[in-house]
Amino acid sequence: MSAADTTTPAKVPPPRQAPPPAVAGAPRAKKKRTSGTAAAPWVLLAPCLLILVLVLGYPMVRLVTLSFQKFGQSQLWGFQPAESVGFDNFQGVLSDGEFWQVVLRTVLFAGGAVVFTMVVGMLIALLLQRVSGWMKTLINIVLVASWGMPIIVATTVFKWLFDSDYGVFNALLSKLPGVDMIGHNWFASGAQGLSVIMLLVVWGAVPFVVITLSAGLTQVPAELEEAARLDGAGSWGVFRHVTLPILKPIIVMLTTLSVIWDMGVFPQVFVMRGGHPEAEFQLLTTYSYDRAFVVNDYAQGSAIAVLTVLLLLGVVAVYMRQMLQIGEVE
Repeated sequence: MSAADTTTPAKVPPPRQAPPPAVAGAPRAKKKRTSGTAAAPWVLLAPCLLILVLVLGYPMVRLVTLSFQKFGQSQLWGFQPAESVGFDNFQGVLSDGEFWQVVLRTVLFAGGAVVFTMVVGMLIALLLQRVSGWMKTLINIVLVASWGMPIIVATTVFKWLFDSDYGVFNALLSKLPGVDMIGHNWFASGAQGLSVIMLLVVWGAVPFVVITLSAGLTQVPAELEEAARLDGAGSWGVFRHVTLPILKPIIVMLTTLSVIWDMGVFPQVFVMRGGHPEAEFQLLTTYSYDRAFVVNDYAQGSAIAVLTVLLLLGVVAVYMRQMLQIGEVE
């Protein structure tokens, strides 16, 4: 017997087996999130939420409370306690024909301003895609400058432009053949006066719309536009079938924000009419202000403000529905 036969062979460890492949459709084990990880977002949001509650929460609660009370100067100065009157303030406001005239005027004013803003903003944004670099920079500087101008300053400038005696706009129109606008008072009627105020609102809102739409236009693939042109589509066809669907989420957002902003117009009307807007110039914001601080009926003024907020919440609900539908399509 040889030495090789008597030697015990060394044990070789078995080969390590690979883990079995994952079966398609098999549920994966979910990792348990620790309580600290789940609470981290709320801790980071806490300062912002606290500021929102202090700045918006208390005034809104106070506004709703006043709308259900009898609250005038006597209650304001503490001579009489505030009395709960239920829905009497809302009933008085909703049964007033003047209120519905103001609502209709506000809706028409906001609708006209929003349409005008979106159309002009889209045209300028499309124009910026076709001009040279230095011209685009110059236009952007002008837009930002006009956007950053304080509302009171812009209102004063427009008040001077449309002045009946020294207005530049009347002088320019009078240079046209057969047109004599010298001495024309644009604020003699509510329709013309609100048209001037609408131009002021649009002038202040267009820069934001242009800058936002310009950023959205940079995301439109050039390949899709080129393919549409090869298929025979003209400029309008490319815009309608390629550009517009891609910009739809941005357009919906801008339209909703414009509606909210334009229905909340106050300083433009207030300053343009010298702090005392006439009846044909009243919008919901100025109407609520007059009821509260001119008539000294703070309860009815609060009720009008609450109804305005509910109307705007309806606009926000439509916006959320549109955005959810867009998300489902995508």
